[in-house]
Amino acid sequence: MKTNKAKKDFDCVEFKRQAQARIYERIKDLSPAEEIDYFRKAAEEGSLGEAWKAARDHAQRGRFTTSRG
Repeated sequence: MKTNKAKKDFDCVEFKRQAQARIYERIKDLSPAEEIDYFRKAAEEGSLGEAWKAARDHAQRGRFTTSRG
């Protein structure tokens, strides 16, 4: 049985590997605390930054407030 494989215009796995390699090169000499700061900054400044900040703020408000009912 012969299968037809379509020509790929985009290789998702290769794209992911390249992205991981770029990130590794940026963080390989960082301490664990510096890595956390790197990823927090990347999340805040990325395309979903506003959503990330809103989620973080919501979680912090819930963590530090108490309700008495």
